[in-house]
Amino acid sequence: MKRLNIRLSGLGGQGAVTAAHILAMAANNAGLHSVSNPFFGAEKRMAPAESYARIGSERIYDRGELVFPDVIMVFHPQVITMQKSYTAPFYSGITEGGVVVINTSGDLLTEDDHKRLADINVSVYNVDATHMALNIGKTELSTNMAMIGACAGITKVVNLESLDKALQDRFGKKYVASGGTATLDEAIKKKYAKKEMLLKANMDTITHSYEKAVEWAEQEKYAVVA
Repeated sequence: MKRLNIRLSGLGGQGAVTAAHILAMAANNAGLHSVSNPFFGAEKRMAPAESYARIGSERIYDRGELVFPDVIMVFHPQVITMQKSYTAPFYSGITEGGVVVINTSGDLLTEDDHKRLADINVSVYNVDATHMALNIGKTELSTNMAMIGACAGITKVVNLESLDKALQDRFGKKYVASGGTATLDEAIKKKYAKKEMLLKANMDTITHSYEKAVEWAEQEKYAVVA
């Protein structure tokens, strides 16, 4: 794999920044190079928030806004339905043969959206990440974990072992986050009496989502283009 560019679009407080960081950390654990960085305006809940993860087999020097992603992860329906996104339409710039992963229980795309994406051979994977988070992680704050699992399961960019270690590094050690990301980290930690419970719930959510995504990719015969 030369390079996989991932754009994570959501709303403030959903953990898109954390998700990008965990994917990048997992890539490093797997012996790959990675860069993750956030991009947002007002750092507040329900405001548009975007983050990027660049992963590859060669050293990565570019940062900043990711204009041409191979993978787009949509964390909240309002990114699509209310255009709460820094790009319009939300799939702007996606590369041919890419994939869009949407947190939804139903189809949010218009007929025109489907046609435009089909014309460039882009696949769409709808996953009810919030439902998974509530059922397995026991909190909506684990929605980003379900999205991480979906992305990893489809692209195979990182495996479960690398993700497990990334979780340990992020939540099991004294990782220092800042701003709204630090607030979100503390909020999810407070949901669990012990750190081990937090790590297990998050990893269980990732694993379940990962396995579902692997099944979908096999059924759709989807292979990452990077």
